[in-house]
Amino acid sequence: MTKKIILILASVLVAFSVSAKTKVQRVNEKKSLDVDGYWNDTDVKTVCSTLIEDCIESPRVAKFEKKNGRAPVVIIGKIKNESSERIDTSIVAKRLQTEILNSGVLEFVASKDERDELRDEKADQADHSSIETAKEIDNEQGADFMLQGSVKTIVQKDGKYTARTYDVTVTLIDIETNRIVWQGQDTSIRKLIKNQKVKF
Repeated sequence: MTKKIILILASVLVAFSVSAKTKVQRVNEKKSLDVDGYWNDTDVKTVCSTLIEDCIESPRVAKFEKKNGRAPVVIIGKIKNESSERIDTSIVAKRLQTEILNSGVLEFVASKDERDELRDEKADQADHSSIETAKEIDNEQGADFMLQGSVKTIVQKDGKYTARTYDVTVTLIDIETNRIVWQGQDTSIRKLIKNQKVKF
C-alpha cells in the first residue's frame, strides 16, 4: 500500500471519528448557556435590560418629556469592545435598541448606515414613484440624544481559578450641547471558572 493511500485512509478515519462524536442538542431559548465562562447571549440580555430600565427612570429623561411634551428621541452610537475578549458589540447595540423600543418611554431613530440606505431609497422614489406615494427627502426625525458605551473585563487568575467581571458602561449624551444626561454602569456579570489541568 502506497504512502499516499495510507494518508488518505488515515484522514477519512479521523474525519469519521470526529463526526461520530458530534452531538447537537436543541436548548430552550430561556435556558442560560455558559459553556466556557466567556461573554454570552444571556449576559447581553441581562445587562442591556438593566441599563435601559435605569435610563428610562432617570429624572433628566422625565424632565425632557415634561419640558418638550414628547418622548426623547435616541440614536445608538458606538459600543466599544475594550475587553480582553472578542465581543461582537453590534449585538449589544441591537439589544439596547430593542430595550429602548420596548420601553415605550424613549423613541429611536435609525443608525447612520440604515439612514444612508433609506436616503438612497427616497432618492430612487423621487425618480420612479408617483408624487402621491414618494417620500420626502428632507423630512427626517432628528435625534435628541446619542447612546454610547463600552464593555470591559476585569480578569483575576491564580493556578486553580479565573475570575471575570464584566464592566458595561452606557452614556446618554445631548447631541446639541454634548451634555451627559445619564450614565449607567453594570458590573453584575461575574464569573468564576475552575481551570482544567492539561494532561499529557
